[in-house]
Amino acid sequence: MDYFIIAVTTVAGLYFHGWLYVRIRRWTDRDLALSFAGKDEQKREFMLQRLEAAKAQKVKRKELAAWLEREAAGYSAA
Repeated sequence: MDYFIIAVTTVAGLYFHGWLYVRIRRWTDRDLALSFAGKDEQKREFMLQRLEAAKAQKVKRKELAAWLEREAAGYSAA
């Protein structure tokens, strides 16, 4: 019974750690995209859409900042 308790708590802890890691990565990616938008609400929405496009295109994490910066530079308030 002791081994079962240890196994369950270990698996639960590893799952929680993985979940937290993924959430923090999503938050930092979102904050990065929004940092290029400033206070402009339309540009914020545009940048969040571009972030989703980057995920769909499977832009590598190392290239994400430069990719988002290029997209932000191409933004035109219509």
